[in-house]
Amino acid sequence: MMNRGNSPIAVVLAAGKGTRMKSDLPKVLCEANSRPLVEYVLKTLKNAGVERIIVVVGYRSDLVRERLSHWPGIEFAEQTEQLGTGHAVAVCKELLHDHDGPIIVVAGDSPMLQVASIRSLLDNFNAEPAGAVMGTLIHDNPIGLGRIVRDTSGNFEAIVEEKDATDEQRLIREVNMSTYVFDCRQLLNALNELRNDNRQNEYYITDVPGIMLRHGSSVRALPVLQQLEALSVNTVDELKEVERALNRGQAANA
Repeated sequence: MMNRGNSPIAVVLAAGKGTRMKSDLPKVLCEANSRPLVEYVLKTLKNAGVERIIVVVGYRSDLVRERLSHWPGIEFAEQTEQLGTGHAVAVCKELLHDHDGPIIVVAGDSPMLQVASIRSLLDNFNAEPAGAVMGTLIHDNPIGLGRIVRDTSGNFEAIVEEKDATDEQRLIREVNMSTYVFDCRQLLNALNELRNDNRQNEYYITDVPGIMLRHGSSVRALPVLQQLEALSVNTVDELKEVERALNRGQAANA
C-alpha cells in the first residue's frame, strides 16, 4: 500500500471515563472476552499496517499507560480536561508537528473496527489528495447518530447531529462512525479554528470536515464500514453484545 508523504499515524481516543459501564476503570480498559476494548483497536491498526499509534489518555491515565506499555510503537498524549473529541486530537499537536502524511483518527471503544475498512480509507486517501476521508455506515437503525448530508451531486456536505437534524435529514441512513483519515497539515490548521460554541461547550472533531470544505479542500465520505462496526461500547449491555459478536467469530482484527 503506497502512502503520500510519511507513513500513516493513528490517533486513538481513549481518555473517557465511561460512567455507564458501572466500573471505575477507564472505558477502554473494560474487557470483552478478557481483553481490553482498546487492544482490539490497536491490533486492527497494526494489522492494517500502522506502525505509529498515539493513544490519547485522560481519566486514570496511569492505568492505560501501564496496560499498553508492552505494545511497540505506542505513544501517549494527555488530555487533562475532557473538552471534546476535537480537543483530544489537538493535544497530539506536538507529536504530529513534523508529520506530512495521513492521520487516522478512531475511537478506542470500537473493538469491532475492521482491518479492511482502515485499508479502504487509506487506499482512497492515497489515490487522490483530500483534506479528509471519512468512513461511514449505511445503518439499519440510525437513531441517535450523526447523519451524512450530501449535495445533489452526491458529494459530502455536512455531518448533522440528530438533535439538530430536520425531519427529512433524520430519514438519512448513512451515518458518521468517528473513523477518519486526515491530511496532517490540513488537520492541524483546522484544529486551530475549532470553536466550542455549542450546548456542551466542547470542541468536536466532527466540525473539522466542514472547516476543510470552507477552505476549498476535498472531503469524501465513503460508506465502507460494516454493520458490526457500529458495535461501540457505552453500556454493559453493549459490551455483552460485542462479546457475543466476538464469540460468533466476527473478529475485529481478521
